[in-house]
Amino acid sequence: MQLGNIGTAMVTPFFPDGTIDYEQTAKLLEHLIANGTDSVIVSGTTGESPTLTAEEKKELLDFVVKTVNKRIPVIAGTGTNNTAESMELTKAAELSGADGIMLVTPYYNKPDQKGMYAHFSKIAGVTTLPVLLYNIPSRSIVNLLPETVIALSKIDNIKAVKEASGSLEQMAEIIEGTAEDFEVYSGDDSLTLPLLSIGGRGIISVSSHVVGNEMQQMIQAFQNGRLKEAADIHRSLLPVFKALFSAPNPAPVKYALKRAGVSAGGVRLPLVAMDADEASLIDAALENFHKKTGNV
Repeated sequence: MQLGNIGTAMVTPFFPDGTIDYEQTAKLLEHLIANGTDSVIVSGTTGESPTLTAEEKKELLDFVVKTVNKRIPVIAGTGTNNTAESMELTKAAELSGADGIMLVTPYYNKPDQKGMYAHFSKIAGVTTLPVLLYNIPSRSIVNLLPETVIALSKIDNIKAVKEASGSLEQMAEIIEGTAEDFEVYSGDDSLTLPLLSIGGRGIISVSSHVVGNEMQQMIQAFQNGRLKEAADIHRSLLPVFKALFSAPNPAPVKYALKRAGVSAGGVRLPLVAMDADEASLIDAALENFHKKTGNV
């Protein structure tokens, strides 16, 4: 699917009034491209997709596709818990020039495995774009089981899964049961290296907004057989990963971006900005990491 080692689940920059800040979106994209991002996912959970209207999603995707200008792949988050709406968003994404789509497991309405198979296969059928499935039981309540992923992988344009179940056993079962060219990505930054070790492809990351280069170094060290170096980097990154999920995503990573000189604004309700104590956890984790690694 050409996602590379690291696909960044991009935050959506907002003005103080909550509207999308396209100037800062452009600056953010340049920052990501320069700092370890191989592909970008637009309007995912980290992009606050639950509070973006369908029109905002389309306009944002059009802007990102035009700004990126084929330098890296752009994947559109078009999945919702409404199959018909997801189909319309998917068609619009193809028209916009997106390089692929990401489809999250339907949330709130709790379909069974047969329902999820029907949902994903129906959406995949209206596009020629490659499809990245997205399993995140902690948010959607339903768990897309390995046998369902394996069955869906037989559909020509379903090419990969972002696995955020936290279960390496489940990921291994998918890897074992799918073709060589079907790719399994972690949806948890802290499981990037463990997933690589069992045959996974990479990470759809939040933390890559601020430590993308270091994550690339870890992945490349592993791929080149420098296992101790990869493990050392993994352990040094773990406190950063933990801090960046110490409050509801994406408030922590937006704060961390601001610290790095890349303003992405605040978050939309019902999310709220972090308080001083929560922000201090981010500060401490990043300062300790940079001190330990010698990075500024």
